[in-house]
Amino acid sequence: MNELVDLTATEMAALLRAREVSAVELTEACLRRVEEANPRVNAVVTLTAERALDQAARADEDLRRGLVRGPLHGIPVAHKDLADTAGVRTTYGSRAFADHVPTEDDPLVRRIREAGGIALGKTNTPEFGTGSHTVNEVFGATRNPYDLAKSAGGSSGGAAAALACRMVPLADGSDMGGSLRNPASFCNVAGLRPTPGRVPAKSATAGWFTLSVPGPMARTAGDLALFMSAIAGFDPVSPFSIREDGSAFAASLDMDLAGVRVAFSPDLGGLPVDPRTAAATARAAETLAALGAKVERVDLDLSGAEEAFRVYRSWYYALNFGDLPEVGPNVAWNVEQGRKVTGADLARAERLRTGLFHRMREFFGRYDFLVAPVSQVPPFPVEQPYVTEVAGVEMPDYLAWMRSCYWISVLHAPAMSVPCGFTPDGLPVGLQIVGRPWADMDVLRLGHAFERATGFWRTEPGLGRA
Repeated sequence: MNELVDLTATEMAALLRAREVSAVELTEACLRRVEEANPRVNAVVTLTAERALDQAARADEDLRRGLVRGPLHGIPVAHKDLADTAGVRTTYGSRAFADHVPTEDDPLVRRIREAGGIALGKTNTPEFGTGSHTVNEVFGATRNPYDLAKSAGGSSGGAAAALACRMVPLADGSDMGGSLRNPASFCNVAGLRPTPGRVPAKSATAGWFTLSVPGPMARTAGDLALFMSAIAGFDPVSPFSIREDGSAFAASLDMDLAGVRVAFSPDLGGLPVDPRTAAATARAAETLAALGAKVERVDLDLSGAEEAFRVYRSWYYALNFGDLPEVGPNVAWNVEQGRKVTGADLARAERLRTGLFHRMREFFGRYDFLVAPVSQVPPFPVEQPYVTEVAGVEMPDYLAWMRSCYWISVLHAPAMSVPCGFTPDGLPVGLQIVGRPWADMDVLRLGHAFERATGFWRTEPGLGRA
């Protein structure tokens, strides 16, 4: 790795502070990489090159004057096309918003800008982030950098592909049922689903909805921590925003794994898992044990997670998108399901989720972490709308193949996807690390220890260099 784009965000930050590289040089390098790789993967759908170079020049001038805006000062970042960006097209992957230009920044975008991040553009997403395959009628599909015939996952697939191709060192995303974790797993990068409220989000219609969270994506746990130091912290726009500020994420990630109690669930309580994925995650558990962790295979009981997630998700879609005149089939299906939800359904979902929370609270009294597959399958053909079968088991609808992610979403816990190897045909596989609610930093520490021991994140996709 000998190009500027190969530097991690943490390395970029150190070189910027030492004045050994400029923000303009980093931005130009990333823009060249976008020009080289993006036509093949379709990750960045709106590029703001001139604007980014202007921001970078101002960042360099600030550094010359001894002014550092924040932890992301001078570092290129990409925004998911679900996040509003003032003056920059934001389509949400929907034809109805193909020409939409917001007048205000999303709170996440504002925090990144105030922390000194340089916005390169917007990354692709399925319509309104619906589904774990990044394709829409505005921009088409994002392809997997490790195999252009495969999906990059979703809904933050554009972000994951851009990171894997070294177009940017950091990219924001969001996660309801795996939209950060699944594409990170598919593209050999890292993604953190934070504890709800850790990175506050603004909603005009569903302010108390905790299943969907914004979060960071990067190539390493250290870069995720750097990103979190800028975007975490209290914001009154969210009624459940966590008071602790982002400075906690600037602490050391070093962790002694001796005696750390890790529960390994190869199937999250009976889910079908592709044998290639199962083999990679089993080896990951062995690696953690070799590092000194006390790893125990467990039979997990996540009963109630399926019904609770589907009821709340359906209700959310009807609430948020039910009045839109024109939506695609996935969104329309979710809205239709939501219109069938009754008060009794919501009451049962709340009881189920509460019971699950208390079972897992007791579980995390016995274990420090849960590790499991991120996705039940490796990347699938890009022309395929969704996975219809896993390990010989037919999937009833387009959601079911992502249960390994969305069951975890119900737990109100932080969860990370970290690269854990490749299938025999070279497709990435991610390990899911789940921690106690509010223990986001601990999750990053375990991910850091694992990636330092394995180095899988260093394996670049075979796109070549211009």
